[in-house]
Amino acid sequence: MKSESPQDPSPKVITRRSILRGIGLSLAAVPVAKLLVACGGDDTTGGDTHTGADAGTDADSGVVDPSVWATGGTAAMTAAAAYPDPFASGIGTVCNLTCEATLGPCYATTVDRKDISEGHDGLPVRLAFLIVNESCAPIPNATVDIWHAAPEGLYSGEDASDFCTSGDATARAARWFRGVQTTDANGRVDFDTCFPGWYSSRTIHIHFTVRVNGQGFVTSQLFFDDTTSDDIVNNQPLYNARGARDTTNSNDTVISADSVGDYLFATQRMADGAMLASKTLVIRSSLDSASCAVPEGSGGGGGGPPPGWDGGMGPPPPGFDGGMP
Repeated sequence: MKSESPQDPSPKVITRRSILRGIGLSLAAVPVAKLLVACGGDDTTGGDTHTGADAGTDADSGVVDPSVWATGGTAAMTAAAAYPDPFASGIGTVCNLTCEATLGPCYATTVDRKDISEGHDGLPVRLAFLIVNESCAPIPNATVDIWHAAPEGLYSGEDASDFCTSGDATARAARWFRGVQTTDANGRVDFDTCFPGWYSSRTIHIHFTVRVNGQGFVTSQLFFDDTTSDDIVNNQPLYNARGARDTTNSNDTVISADSVGDYLFATQRMADGAMLASKTLVIRSSLDSASCAVPEGSGGGGGGPPPGWDGGMGPPPPGFDGGMP
């Protein structure tokens, strides 16, 4: 794993125009047309997510119809100051350890920032994490390092190698959807991002590493309810350009269908159409304490290739252990 040294705090902004030019995805709007209830896997937070057939924006007020997801990336998070605290009701008295999952081959140099989108288009998401130990005590000054694929299914960064970026020039030049933040006195940290895209053999997921005093305490992955993911992939502009995904939580290659429920975000739709996704992460009180591993999925942690990989991009990057990105 590379070091956590922050990069330029003002990284290159990848505009919607440059993404379309580099990736060539269609942004034709398709209205959401079904009712769903999205269940989060975090037993400390919740909130039903409802979608409906009526879509639109009040041109005069700029208020998004509350029955639809927003588009336009993090710039569309106009009500962010009023987002609720998903951990306000407390976390209970039982804090089960968050288990390890593969790092994958697509980790790259991170950037110290809250907004990790770099202006990329997509469904805006506020990721809220609460970091506690096994006694449910909050952990201040821990760093949470996250990375995930863009809506079109590619990772970013020239140091991520073509194995993960598919050699796409726009993806290699960017560092979108990577970032690190430090928890406050309450163990809380937030990121602003876009809903991840899918790629073959993996369900939609977000990678994370939690470090305390620079030492890694847990590296794992988090997921979204399949109903929510399918609604977004099938109906949302940008996401629907690639068609239906081939892997869900029920047949992922990294985590078993029986265990994925413990690693789901709790999701809510905000008044501006953004998603609030939250999760409590429980880390060991000491590195001397035993860790655990998530039960492997149908592919035993291996599975098919990363996004766009066709076997002609050379060997996997250094340190690749067979786990999927």
